[in-house]
Amino acid sequence: MRALTRPCALFITQGTRFFLLVTVLLFTATQSQSHETSSPAGLAMKEGAHAFERGAFGEALSHWKQAGELYKGSGNAPAQVEALVLSAQASMGLGQSKQALQSLELALALVQKSGDPLIEAPILGHLGRIYLALRQLPEASEYLQQAADIAHKQKASPLMATTLNDLGILSALKQQDKNALDAFQESVSHAQSAGLLLLAATTRTNAARVLLRLGQPANSRVALDDALDHLQDLPPSRDHSLGLIGIALAYQRLTPQLPQAHDPLVLRTAGVLQEAATFAEQQGDKRTLSYALGYLGHLYETEFRMDEALQLTRRALFAAQAVDAPESLYRWQWQLGRQLAATGQLDQAIASYRQAAVTLQPIRVELAQASVEDPTVGQDTVKPLFFELADLLLQRASLTEDAKAAEGYLLSARDAIEAYKTAELRDYFKDDCVDAVRSRLTTFDRLSPDTAVIYPIMFSSRLELLMSLPSGLKRISVPVTAERLTQVIREFRRLIEKRTTREYVPHAQQLYDWLIRPLETDLSRLNITTLVFVPDSALRTIPLAALHDGSSFLINKFALAMTPGLTLTDPRPLNRDKLRFLTAGLTKSVQGFPPLPYVADEVESIQRLYKSDQLLNNAFQASRLERELREGRYGGLHIATHGRFSTEVNDSFLLTFDGKLTMQTLDQLIGLFRFRQEPLELLTLSACQTGVGDDRAALGLAGVALKAGARSALATLWFINDEASATLISEFYRQLRNPALSKAVALQRAQLKLLSDRIYEHPAYWSPFLLLNNWL
Repeated sequence: MRALTRPCALFITQGTRFFLLVTVLLFTATQSQSHETSSPAGLAMKEGAHAFERGAFGEALSHWKQAGELYKGSGNAPAQVEALVLSAQASMGLGQSKQALQSLELALALVQKSGDPLIEAPILGHLGRIYLALRQLPEASEYLQQAADIAHKQKASPLMATTLNDLGILSALKQQDKNALDAFQESVSHAQSAGLLLLAATTRTNAARVLLRLGQPANSRVALDDALDHLQDLPPSRDHSLGLIGIALAYQRLTPQLPQAHDPLVLRTAGVLQEAATFAEQQGDKRTLSYALGYLGHLYETEFRMDEALQLTRRALFAAQAVDAPESLYRWQWQLGRQLAATGQLDQAIASYRQAAVTLQPIRVELAQASVEDPTVGQDTVKPLFFELADLLLQRASLTEDAKAAEGYLLSARDAIEAYKTAELRDYFKDDCVDAVRSRLTTFDRLSPDTAVIYPIMFSSRLELLMSLPSGLKRISVPVTAERLTQVIREFRRLIEKRTTREYVPHAQQLYDWLIRPLETDLSRLNITTLVFVPDSALRTIPLAALHDGSSFLINKFALAMTPGLTLTDPRPLNRDKLRFLTAGLTKSVQGFPPLPYVADEVESIQRLYKSDQLLNNAFQASRLERELREGRYGGLHIATHGRFSTEVNDSFLLTFDGKLTMQTLDQLIGLFRFRQEPLELLTLSACQTGVGDDRAALGLAGVALKAGARSALATLWFINDEASATLISEFYRQLRNPALSKAVALQRAQLKLLSDRIYEHPAYWSPFLLLNNWL
């Protein structure tokens, strides 16, 4: 797969997506070793540097790999280390983060044998920088702090300047802006004393971003002016151009905060980008030229000068094509589509958006983990592309009189949302192959005639409901803004957990009016009994079963299921004949978590109904679970324990008797089923929870089963009364014995049983159970 490059190097350059080569490696200053450029290895090193300078990362990587092998063969370890570090930078330029890490880890192992901390420290810094670019902050912090400690002990100003800049970015990513500013300011001081003028300018730019976040736009402008002044004396180079682009984008971000200086700031931004483009063109660096022209095109777009914007964007697009740079090409295809749409050229705009989506498709997940305009802020950079494309397709459907052609546009809009769902799941798990076990693309004629699939798509100004019915695709637009809808969703989620009040009811009814009532006529006419939702954003955090029409809950009318994407779902009925369970759980208090005494009832009910094996309390350990899953032939895995799903997959876990089972470990364990003829049919996670308002955590809830290859999952949005949970789970498994019932209907009947009990009728007890992925 092609991979995207990152905006992180000795510093992160705002808005760019390439790894910045440090023209003079800090650690080489401590070596007497010099390269004999007339030797094959020396020539390869030189050719690699020339290729990198003009943005040809693949060519540079090839040369530096060759040099590394030659140095290895001749026993020249210091030179081999340098080749490995440069290879890592080229790999990151291509977005190949795993390969970059491997090169640096090998380099680290080689230099640790020498025992020279000034050689070791920069490599630790490079490792930290890559993890910083990948947004893996604990690993980044560990390596950067080691590098900083060595630099401080050795009083190495160049290394201190570099590492402090990276630590400043780390603090900013943690929203610790004052700490970040202190680190950037100290970095500037060290960079100036070491004569690293480019680094000083870039660190000033990073400080300017933080000052803006701290509400100090005037000081931010001063820092940017200083950064620009310090770049003026440097000769043209690729690094110089990148520094200019970073400053220009910071000026552009500053402009809305200083409305009285709008015109001068726009002129300065344009001038700096034009200067960067001129230098890049002189250097033959089309990759950097693409960014300078593209951002200049965006600047003209924001000033409503569309003719110039279109011209510049097309030039940026051609430059990116010339050097096969998909990480910028998709951006300018997208930008061109946006500009064409703004000028009323709808069909051409859709074509350009589709080209951007195709360019993006094979690119690895690194893209979504980097911010477009600010390295210190994480944001989803992929979602707007797919949602804007869907919006254009919906507009085109509205303008199309032919019903069949209009439905084609609706199907394309649905496919755009599905494409985003896959990309989003890859991003959450930081894994390109998260959907490798998915079924072939599901066709809607394979769905049961009593099932409707609903896509609620939240646009800023409206809610679109795309509904797939046995009769075809139906679209309904609801006039509610995303902001208002999200506000009601958050309040509903907060209030519905309160078991002693009915404060949630108005919100449950309002959400019903927006999400379900517009669909009722079609659902009734076609005798639909099961609704499958493909929710987005905040909608993933609420129990749709508890929506209320004024007289009854949604679960009274329909069996419900959720899936992160229909094309990610394997819609085959449950094979009950071969269903054998492994049950694991805790009844006792461990690691400070309260006991779950009714877990014993859950386990016993499964044992009565199905063939099963148990791992309870001290038997429930990761090593034992792995052994059972490896040796047994289970169709179902039921885990009843405390667990938490978080925004970051690395912070999510299930509690075991002796530790915590991370999502990565769970994936590896369940992944044992991937290579068997029959995958895991059902994964049940009982007594788990996600955070209120944590949209990505709910994504992990569904995604962990999907990534691991389980067809279905049953899980909860929040921690539930232990006895109520045991009752519902037991009834679900009892209903599941009936081959005439789908998993969705079995859950519906279990929820209705609790609803009919006066003790458990409040939805806090029964509604947070979600059936995920395959509902049949």
